[in-house]
Amino acid sequence: MLSLLTVKGRAVASLVVASAFVIGVGISTPTLAQNAVVVNGKAIPKAKLDEFLKALAAQGRATTPELREMVREELISRQLFLEEAERKALFKNSDIKQQLEASREDILIRALIRDQIKSHPVKDADVQAEYDKLSKAQSGEKEFKARHILVEAEDTAKKLIAEIKAGAKFEDLAKQSKDPGSAANGGDLDWNPPGTFVKEFGEAMSKLEKGQLTEQPVKTQFGWHVIRVDDIRTMAPPPLDQLKPQLQQELERRKIQQLQKDLRAKAKIE
Repeated sequence: MLSLLTVKGRAVASLVVASAFVIGVGISTPTLAQNAVVVNGKAIPKAKLDEFLKALAAQGRATTPELREMVREELISRQLFLEEAERKALFKNSDIKQQLEASREDILIRALIRDQIKSHPVKDADVQAEYDKLSKAQSGEKEFKARHILVEAEDTAKKLIAEIKAGAKFEDLAKQSKDPGSAANGGDLDWNPPGTFVKEFGEAMSKLEKGQLTEQPVKTQFGWHVIRVDDIRTMAPPPLDQLKPQLQQELERRKIQQLQKDLRAKAKIE
């Protein structure tokens, strides 16, 4: 067995060798601590490794020592591939030049957009104003809870209307509808404003009262419809919290669109 003195001696010797190596290559200990690895004299910062780990953590990966080592190995491989590509002067290839330039342009444009949004942020008051405008536009608009039966021939649709008026259940007859989505639910189309449907269908539906059935079949590009309105209500916009992400995105899009217009107005285009 090794004596304690021998173990200590080896430990001291190891420290001496490590110190000599650090001095020999001219890299200080703090500098080494800032790097994840040094490949052929090229330092890969620890911050770069941490960025990879952060991205993986956002995807649900736990930051374990094993994962850290895997990322470190990946960074080494990437650096070796990059050095080999540069050694072969692949960056001089015309296709690769175009791809590099396109990537550069994309990165800069995205950076400009982020900078524009950051320097001209969408405020809560802007979102509220847009929501109020949307709510006002929808104020008083009606939506209908309707059912329909879709068939190929007008005569078939007329026969269905007659059967329903004679006492047959609309829901039962709807099982023969060509619209598989609603046929299984008794022809139910749920709540919708007229504009949701093709023009002919929406116009016919909007003329019906609650509980009323179309007197004549309605022709659309899909075939012949028998329509019944089960209920009518005034539309209410979704709550602000539900729409806020979409409204925020739309207002940001408008800001970028305005930036584009401003830049074009000042540009000299020949």
